[in-house]
This record gives sequence, C-alpha cells and structure tokens, in this order.
Amino acid sequence: MKTVLLIGLGRFGRHIAIKLNELDHQVMAIDKNENSVNAILPFVTNAQIGDTTNEDFLESLGVSNFDLCIVAIGNDFQSNLETTSLLKELGAKTVVSRCSKDIHAKFLLRNGADEVVYPEKQLADWTVIRYTADHILDYIELDADHAVFEVSVPEKWIGKTVSTIDVRKKYGLNIMAVKRGDEMEMSITPETQFTEKDTVLVLGNIKQIQKCFHM
Repeated sequence: MKTVLLIGLGRFGRHIAIKLNELDHQVMAIDKNENSVNAILPFVTNAQIGDTTNEDFLESLGVSNFDLCIVAIGNDFQSNLETTSLLKELGAKTVVSRCSKDIHAKFLLRNGADEVVYPEKQLADWTVIRYTADHILDYIELDADHAVFEVSVPEKWIGKTVSTIDVRKKYGLNIMAVKRGDEMEMSITPETQFTEKDTVLVLGNIKQIQKCFHM
C-alpha cells in the first residue's frame, strides 16, 4: 500500500482515484472545483478544495510524506507546470505529471516531473496496435523497442510444447505466461503445452514479436 497525493479530478484524475481505491492505496485528492472534490470522496482517504499553484497551500499538505504525487491536471498546462515544479521544490519523492503535447512533456521533465504520462497518445498507440492485428489481445509498451503482448496461440502451436516451438532461440522472445480462461499460468516450463483456447504473454523486441506472429 502506498500513500498518494492526487492533484486534478477531471475524468482522468477520477479514473486514477477509483483505481487506486480498488488497489487499497491511501489517497489524498485535491482540486479547485468543489463538485469534483465531493464526487470523489467515496473513493479516497481524504480530499480538499485548493489551488496547488499556491505554495503555502501545497506546503500545508506535507508533500514529502507521500510515496507518490500524481499531477492529473489536463486543461491548464500552466497550473500543471507550476504544481509539478512546486512539488519537487517542496521535497516530493516521486512526481508523475500528465501531459497532452510532446512539448509539454519536455517542460514538465525539466521542471520537476520524474515521469510523464500522455494518455491520449498512449491510448492511440494501443488502439492502433490492438486493432490492426488479428492475434493481439493486449499490449504494454516497455520502451521504444520492447513490449509485452498478449496474443492468441497460433494454430501451428496447438498441441506443441514450449521447447518444441523454441521462440527464444528463433526470435529472442520470452514466453512469460499462458492464460487459460480466467487462470494465468506463470510457471512456464519447456514441457508446457499449448491448447486451442490459450493466450500467451510474450516479452521481447516489438519487430521480432511482429515477425513471429505475422502481425
């Protein structure tokens, strides 16, 4: 369990708060809008109305005591940037800030953000990759060259074992897990055999994954 300071309760911030609550993290939520604060109260440990570009207000929250600070302000980049910068100046351990443009990401990273998230771009990438290939069920990008794909088992794999297919030798890929219905089998051995209804979590170079699965 982590303590999280969440700033900005628009649609993106609200989804973050709800997911943090599902995962049993302690969340302090902040927004300038009273209605947004009241709406999020059932999902957070505490919430306050306030302007996080005000240094005195931000300092009163004790930002250095939180494991993680998330700046989810999406419609006011100046406030996002000022809040991000102040958080770091006040001793925040880790600051993750939302951005909506590449240039915003550069400014945020130069002014206090440890990481940035770009929801629209990341979701667009996921959508294109997910829906332009027949086999892909899910996709998580790790960096520009590597990713984890959840893919349907190719027909030619059915009834064969991991050692027989040997994608590590052929393509440099690692089979991380096999999903069977709602069950995730993590203990993959050379003798693990694939069935028609399986899906596979594969880690590796994106181009090699595409080559292996003909995406």
